[in-house]
Amino acid sequence: MVKTLEQAIAEVANLPDADQEQIGRKLLSHVEKLRQLRVEIDKGIRSLDAGQGGGLNIGDFIRQEEQTTWRSVAGRFSVPTQNSECRKNSGIS
Repeated sequence: MVKTLEQAIAEVANLPDADQEQIGRKLLSHVEKLRQLRVEIDKGIRSLDAGQGGGLNIGDFIRQEEQTTWRSVAGRFSVPTQNSECRKNSGIS
């Protein structure tokens, strides 16, 4: 184990049990996400090595990512669709 991780674990050991549990769950979740990411990266590398890669239009990729991001953000907020609703919610008559 590397020194930094040993130090972190020693510090966590001094915390209350509930905090240790929460930190442990978050750490395990993070490790699992890293494992999954490595699996996906390895699949991608094997695919490229097998000549299965294709061209990428960076403009299309950016537009697709922006749309995904905005849909995700918009889903978190309720946005009034009519001016009267905006005025009502803002206190403007």
